[in-house]
Amino acid sequence: MNEPIDDCRRSNEGEKRRRELFVSGAETPVAIDSAEEIFDLMPPPVVAAAHVYPKPIAVMKLHLMLCSISVGLFTSVRPVAKGAEADFSGAVAQVVSPLMKQWDIPGMAVGVTLDGHTHIFTFGVSSLTTHQPVSPDTLFEIGSVTKTFTATLAAYAVEKGAVSLSDPVERFLPEMTGTPFGAIKVLNLGTHTPGGLPLQVPDSVGTLEQMFGYFKAWKPAGAPGTIRTYGNPGVGALGLIVARSLGRDFGPLFEEELLPGLGLRHTYLHVPTSEQALYAQGYTNKGTPVRLTPGVFWEETYGIRTTIGDLLTFLEENMGTHPVDNSQLARALQATHSGYFRSGPLIQDLVWEQYQTPVALGTLLQGNSAEMLFHTVPATALNPAMAPRPDVWINKTGSTSGFSTYVAFVPQERVGVVLLANKSYPILDRVRAAYAILDSIRQPLIGGVR
Repeated sequence: MNEPIDDCRRSNEGEKRRRELFVSGAETPVAIDSAEEIFDLMPPPVVAAAHVYPKPIAVMKLHLMLCSISVGLFTSVRPVAKGAEADFSGAVAQVVSPLMKQWDIPGMAVGVTLDGHTHIFTFGVSSLTTHQPVSPDTLFEIGSVTKTFTATLAAYAVEKGAVSLSDPVERFLPEMTGTPFGAIKVLNLGTHTPGGLPLQVPDSVGTLEQMFGYFKAWKPAGAPGTIRTYGNPGVGALGLIVARSLGRDFGPLFEEELLPGLGLRHTYLHVPTSEQALYAQGYTNKGTPVRLTPGVFWEETYGIRTTIGDLLTFLEENMGTHPVDNSQLARALQATHSGYFRSGPLIQDLVWEQYQTPVALGTLLQGNSAEMLFHTVPATALNPAMAPRPDVWINKTGSTSGFSTYVAFVPQERVGVVLLANKSYPILDRVRAAYAILDSIRQPLIGGVR
């Protein structure tokens, strides 16, 4: 599902500007009459033919004579079927090259994982100033995909017996004792169902103390578990609770325990000086250079910078096609795929969203629409919760002011895709692009439904 531009807390801009931002990719709060309006405003990309000329070198680089965009292909260290790279490069280029041209995107990295083998494609440049080509080592901001890591930490804390999803918030935040916020369950924080929290951390909140003041005064719009309102404050509070339950601050817990446990060596909340040259420059939908702005709950909800390879590994670990040595962490990854609520076209997991396959493109567009982002949507609890299952499309979008991300995977098909871009562009075009790429690889998982 889509999410706001996470590092921008200015939620009171004029309606015309907010509509423009959503249509062009910046997921800030906006007044939209219907999901259909968004679909009408955002035409699908035009796909043109690509010509691929492989060169016989150790790490194959493919040059696509299309839209004057060069593409680099870097294969996995794991064995790949002969000829698969060339087949994938054509499918990916036919989707990505016109997408980049349509939205004037400086650079992208696209990753496909299939049957435990990864395929990485890089397009364009990481900076319009330096013209440094995007490479597998380029660091991208991934916005709200960060929340899936926070969900993993929450499930890990459950595995360790430090917290239960049925615990009331006030058990870990005694500051909230006797308030409606203190009475909601930890589960509600990770499923956007506390009862009507806002999309963004309010403009008036600049410190954790002020955030607590907001939570104390908060009045629910509906009973917990009956409505879904997507946003940052709930997942931010989830991260805070998880950290407290494990006796650590969130940042060190994330960087010193979670990331090493997942084997992700190029994923950061704080990019080290030695890696700064690999950090892509982001661009707004208007082309203005911009990077992440820290704020309350930034680490828990939108703070990750990572590479295409690390994010592909994270997807494979979620699918079980890449081993995780820590058994508690491996179980935690799977636990984040349990379904807890049905809301609109999607099943809400712990942050992740899922759809039973075969799934139509229209269903995914509806699930990632403005209606699901900006509006209160009824939610129905699944009792019992739906156990993790393989025959589902699981996805998450992520955005900051200058970066756009979409990840999706289908465990049963052992296939997944990651799209990273250093410019803000429309969410629904990300979904269309990922769908087209996976459809070209594994048509049976889609069912040919449009």
